[in-house]
Amino acid sequence: MLRTLALSFALVVSLTASASAQQWAQKMFATTKHDFGTVARGAKAEFEFELENVFKEDIHIASVSSSCGCTSPSITKETLKTYEKGAIIAKLNTASFLGQRTATIKVVIDKPYYAEVQLQVSGFIRSDVVFEPGLVNLGQLEQGAGGEAQVKVTYAGRDNWNLTDVRSANSNFEVELSEPVRGRGQVTYVMTVRLKPETPAGYINDQLTLVSDDARNQTIPLQVEGRVLSVLEVSPSSLLIGAVEPGHKVTKQLVVKSKQKFKVTGVTCENEGFLFKLPTGDQAKTLHLIPVTFVAGDQPGKFTAQINIETDLGYKCECVATGSVHGPESDDVRTTTARVPR
Repeated sequence: MLRTLALSFALVVSLTASASAQQWAQKMFATTKHDFGTVARGAKAEFEFELENVFKEDIHIASVSSSCGCTSPSITKETLKTYEKGAIIAKLNTASFLGQRTATIKVVIDKPYYAEVQLQVSGFIRSDVVFEPGLVNLGQLEQGAGGEAQVKVTYAGRDNWNLTDVRSANSNFEVELSEPVRGRGQVTYVMTVRLKPETPAGYINDQLTLVSDDARNQTIPLQVEGRVLSVLEVSPSSLLIGAVEPGHKVTKQLVVKSKQKFKVTGVTCENEGFLFKLPTGDQAKTLHLIPVTFVAGDQPGKFTAQINIETDLGYKCECVATGSVHGPESDDVRTTTARVPR
């Protein structure tokens, strides 16, 4: 009788430990489910399951796998230190599969403790609408130059199918549809997507929504990607201040350069702890050095601040500074040792 009770107690402890292991790992993910909705055949359909290490120990993702070949998972960063972010990318294989698809992505974490997190994805891949290529790829463009790309949209089913509108929340896009070519139950449009010259520098990762007169599946998403290269380049783009004691200061240096000669007219930051020294003299140059000094206040904790650099070219650039001020340990930093049984 005593032996039976001992075995039962050991089983309960084991199950509790396993449950706790799953809970701490799952808390790192912003979401564990995603529905792609209805997408066209051949369209690019990817989703990033973001995660952040909120624990003291390093987190190591050993592997990811999918229950269905319709979805291919990948890892952006295998090892995450405290406060570092990463993502599990789920790619819906729209060129090889059709119809309603669901998949479970298993994420295996082996350090500092073993745990598994399950991510759920679903989507419906249309067989009657095909994109060639599967996304609007604008490529790399010089700031101020604008650019364009084309996608062929083909519908198979009836000759009188129509695209009635193309929508986007991004005002920097201009879209033009050609006259449709109809015949043998197919309709083909050539869609030209133009990027306005005034588009700011940075990566483009957006979406167009094609609207048709098909009452059953009226909207179809289409991914838009590209990059507008800045006239100005700041290095480093992410300035690591590090950990600073209250009242102490740290000085770093930014390098701002361009193919054109320019002057730095101003440097600002909403964080009052940052001080800047503008380049002296009136001479325009292709490269400027800007000392950045951070003076730590009395408020402990981590910080993120955007530094804005203005020039006489009419363009400006940004740099993101991160760091922390020493003090009592913040409540939002948890320890896996306190929450996960050994």
